[in-house]
Amino acid sequence: MQPKAVARAETRNAVNGISPALRAALIGLMALTLVILQTVTVQAKPESLAPLAEKISPSVVNITTSTLVEGRTGPRGIVPEGSPFEDFFREFQDRNRGDDDSAPAPRRSSALGSGFVISEDGYVVTNNHVIEGADEITIEFFSGRELTATVIGTDPNTDIALLKVEADGPLPFVNFGNSDGARVGDWVIAMGNPLGQGFSVSAGIVSARNRALSGTYDDYIQTDAAINRGNSGGPLFNMDGQVIGVNTAILSPNGGSIGIGFSMAANVVTRVVDQLKEFGETRRGWLGVRIQDVTDDVADAMGLADAAGALITDVPEGPARDAGLETGDVIMSFDGVEVADTRGLVRQVGNSPVGATVRVTVLREGKTQTIAVVLGRREDADGTETPEAEEEQATPEAPEMSSLMGLTVTPLTDDVRQELGASDDMTGLAVTEVAEGSEAFEKGLRAGDIITEAGQQQIETIADLNDRVEAAREAGRKSLLLLVRRAGDPRFVALTLEEE
Repeated sequence: MQPKAVARAETRNAVNGISPALRAALIGLMALTLVILQTVTVQAKPESLAPLAEKISPSVVNITTSTLVEGRTGPRGIVPEGSPFEDFFREFQDRNRGDDDSAPAPRRSSALGSGFVISEDGYVVTNNHVIEGADEITIEFFSGRELTATVIGTDPNTDIALLKVEADGPLPFVNFGNSDGARVGDWVIAMGNPLGQGFSVSAGIVSARNRALSGTYDDYIQTDAAINRGNSGGPLFNMDGQVIGVNTAILSPNGGSIGIGFSMAANVVTRVVDQLKEFGETRRGWLGVRIQDVTDDVADAMGLADAAGALITDVPEGPARDAGLETGDVIMSFDGVEVADTRGLVRQVGNSPVGATVRVTVLREGKTQTIAVVLGRREDADGTETPEAEEEQATPEAPEMSSLMGLTVTPLTDDVRQELGASDDMTGLAVTEVAEGSEAFEKGLRAGDIITEAGQQQIETIADLNDRVEAAREAGRKSLLLLVRRAGDPRFVALTLEEE
């Protein structure tokens, strides 16, 4: 007999040798195991989201705002200007006004959005753009109950607003969750009032994390849960019924959902809400520096091992200058946390308390230093920012010029300073021409820019610039770091050194 046949026979004999009672027990155990496995599978993947939706929906609200706007004096908004019907509608409006030559009466404009209750005493979170400029704000609950809301505070930087309603009893509310714990692929639920159709639920997953749109403090969760106009200000829930985001924006070519929606992360929102509740406004930390990312070419020009940190381009009046930070310093860590890039630093500074003393580690001339800085308040400094760069101005001809790295430069004279609007004490070289197609042109340098530093050393003459170029070459560097100012606004630019 073959070995396999022998094995089968032995197994059959062993099974036949089991008593009927034991055989029945084994069969029952196998059936029970199958039932347990099926139960675990059902628990891991619920058949319906209805129980969760029923639990949290009483805390989600529709928001209706009313704003008084000036009346129009003509048929604009009814027919296009220049339309053959324009005269007809103007005559119609004039006839309805009769002999009253006064301006049309103001009218009310309505807008819709969403929100959610975060406390039993009636605090409601929504988007700032939902209620901005509103004269009246009405909150409608899932049950149909309506209450009038007042604005406690707003934060345009994160597009968050905190409202308050007064009720005769405790209101149903939801809690914030830890948005940092949300993983790409986790299931989420979006609730709100899309397109004014009333309460609606949509489900999807977390598509991406840490998205930035246009704000300084952006930290968006991207989701494919359907979000449309009217969903703004509504909550994004995890499967535990916790709010991990506030639905704020969509990316869409047609104004409708295409599966790319953005919710401001709850860990950002909670800090804003706490400050609005306590102060009625935000109070963010302020370091007082202008910064830019350390790119690979900048790192090479500075002799840095890694392209990390935040490079200081200017230190105006403020906490950083008082503490001794300087232009050209690279901030490597802030309050014990390593700085990867400028975005991370800005968010960390903004989340720090006003008046706190923090330790800032910088790299200066190849050595690290730790400097204690007492943070100011960001909102107090907003009115003292340097104005946006003005339009480029042509640089007048100068007697001494030099071409290097695609740039034609000339020393600053009194006439050149006046032409460029530079201060009388500014020193450096004025850019008179930038070769199109050059690296300098691609990196944004233009005629009218002023180069004040090269290789992190001040320059006043063309000879100074040539010396900096030679020093960089002797140090084995492939590029030279320039500090360029345009209308007073500084930034560092690394340009590749031309081969000799």
